[in-house]
Amino acid sequence: MLLEKEDVLKSKLKEVFGYAQFRGNQEKIIRNVLAGNNTFVIMPTGAGKSMCYQLPALISEGVAIVISPLIALMKNQVDQMNAVGVNAKFLNSTLTKTEMNRVKQETLDGKVKLLYVAPESLTKEDNVTFLKDATISFVAIDEAHCISEWGHDFRPEYRRIRSIINQLGELPIIALTATATPKVQQDIQKNLQMEAADLYKSSFNRENLYYEVRPKQNSKKQLIKFIKEHKGESGIIYCLSRKKVEEIAEFLQVNDVKAAPYHAGLDSNIREKNQDDFLNEEVDVIVATIAFGMGIDKPDVRYVIHYNVPKSVEGYYQETGRSGRDGLDGKCIMFYSPGDISKLEKFNKDKSVQERENALILLQEMTSYAESAVCRRKQLLHYFGESFDDNCGNCDNCVRPKESFEGEDHILTALMAVKQTDERFAISHLGDVIRGADTQYVKSYKHHELEVYGKGNTETAEFWKSVLRQALLHEFLIKDIDNIGVLKLTGKGDEFILNPANIRLTKDHDYNDLGEEEEPEKQAAPSKAYDENLFEQLKSLRRQVAKDKGFPPYVIFQDPSLQEMATTYPTTREELERVSGVGKGKVEKFGDAFINTIKEYVEENEIMTATDVLIKTSVNKSKLKIYIINQVDQLTDLEEIAENQDISMESLLNEIENIIYSGTKLNLDYYIDQVLDDEKQDDLYEYFMNAESDDIGDALSDEYNQDYSEEEIRLMRIKFMSEYAN
Repeated sequence: MLLEKEDVLKSKLKEVFGYAQFRGNQEKIIRNVLAGNNTFVIMPTGAGKSMCYQLPALISEGVAIVISPLIALMKNQVDQMNAVGVNAKFLNSTLTKTEMNRVKQETLDGKVKLLYVAPESLTKEDNVTFLKDATISFVAIDEAHCISEWGHDFRPEYRRIRSIINQLGELPIIALTATATPKVQQDIQKNLQMEAADLYKSSFNRENLYYEVRPKQNSKKQLIKFIKEHKGESGIIYCLSRKKVEEIAEFLQVNDVKAAPYHAGLDSNIREKNQDDFLNEEVDVIVATIAFGMGIDKPDVRYVIHYNVPKSVEGYYQETGRSGRDGLDGKCIMFYSPGDISKLEKFNKDKSVQERENALILLQEMTSYAESAVCRRKQLLHYFGESFDDNCGNCDNCVRPKESFEGEDHILTALMAVKQTDERFAISHLGDVIRGADTQYVKSYKHHELEVYGKGNTETAEFWKSVLRQALLHEFLIKDIDNIGVLKLTGKGDEFILNPANIRLTKDHDYNDLGEEEEPEKQAAPSKAYDENLFEQLKSLRRQVAKDKGFPPYVIFQDPSLQEMATTYPTTREELERVSGVGKGKVEKFGDAFINTIKEYVEENEIMTATDVLIKTSVNKSKLKIYIINQVDQLTDLEEIAENQDISMESLLNEIENIIYSGTKLNLDYYIDQVLDDEKQDDLYEYFMNAESDDIGDALSDEYNQDYSEEEIRLMRIKFMSEYAN
């Protein structure tokens, strides 16, 4: 029977999945599952884990139960299977009672080959009863790291899976995960009672991925610049909170990026639509919490950006793995700020003591990764128990190496500290001993009496943490798998103590004093920060255009807008539209001449444009502005709008002026006609048509405007600018 299954393997691979051959360990794993053996698979994202249970399910008699943590993951995989003619179903909370009964009946009738079940659904008594009556070929546990409290997405329901499977009979199990440190691996096998399972571990090295950590400084500006450089490519941006997801998605939309949010707080229909739009290339960028992407089969994601620091290296690695699944280049950018780490620590304050300590250790590992100047790939692979001897040449630390220094004495001191403290302590305590810290903890173990105590008192705690981390990477030390955080000497470390040798260490990145994390609200370009030659050319052009149109020059573009053009050198309509005080209307009316002038200037002077220097912020689409536009469209009196929003009339006029100057037309005739007769409107129109500027102070001081209030003049300026400038 097994031989027959093996004969069918490659034909099914081609017929159903369209592949001519297996990748990596896939064939070995599938044959092991078909042989009825317990199987543990550690395989990076994008390496084809799902094939390892989907294909044997098709060949085996009965239905394979796939335990999966996310509804989005189930839907995506079920859709894929159904698309290639395989009857796959899911059981989760999105189904109605009728739909659930239909799925169960089809399963009992032997029509379903793959049944995806959420762990929460698996534990329900009526579902267990139903599964007892089904013919089950094997059980697949996807995202198995969720079992371990040391995994990046621990779920208590996963701890109960083994007891449920026991109720269903003697069934083979295949557990799969993309991320498992040696400790997490041990936890998974112990909890599932499959210590003797056959282990298939693929390399964690994704050679096509470029890793980079950037200081979280003016991060929105950096974000727009990066996305513009990768225009039209698919990308995922991960944020920690739903609020930040919404904020960044709106910010990108304002800056003309086809982006959509994804988080658990959205209506399920919206969430599903946004996911489908991303998969179908209606949307280029999805901004999401970590819930997005698990099992989503989109091979051409070209970049993954972590706008906030992830909670663990495991989470970071899995999320970056959603880039470049097709084997082509993928970029993985993380914005790092010590402030993000502090926020994450505060999030953990309500957890139990044990959970807090666990979470803190994971955060410390994340901090180490971000701040270290050692090859990123080397760090990641080492974290998952894999050696990588050379620098990769495909990360920021390799492309832009930091200063190195001779570290023989420092490594020797670090190793002696581990040895003299009997290999029972973690990095922080070892650093305290080396620096000679006068702490109660050091004294309680009498470590202040050791020879190594105080030997490194001229360096900082951060320095010694870095040395100890680099000693780990050089495999002089190893983490104790049973005692999290504790460092032990390796044979190589013992040898170094006996025969020290020259060794180069690298200085860490310094992320202190970063300044502003995000770009402040956009202001007009400051005086003299612009290209004065271009500015004068643009002023001359403005005079000519104004003369041709019969308007005052300020109606075309005001000085701050010209200064910004002379700073950012916009050479397309899209880029000109981003300039403060321009907007779409002015671009349509006046933009082409200015764009052409700037293009010629840029080419003649060989200038590298920097259109990302100033960017639109989501304030342009604030709720207040949208409310005002809607109310004006409904001909609501301005006093009523101000009262409803609890703002003064002056503040309301400020907001309306901002809307007008950003290029949006507003028709206030219905209101202006109530407060100014036609003759007065004509007088003020004539004033603005002939004035040198639209300055309200100048208008008030003009002798012909003595009979008008400031509010009346401002209203007519709004009408004038809306009609002529936009």
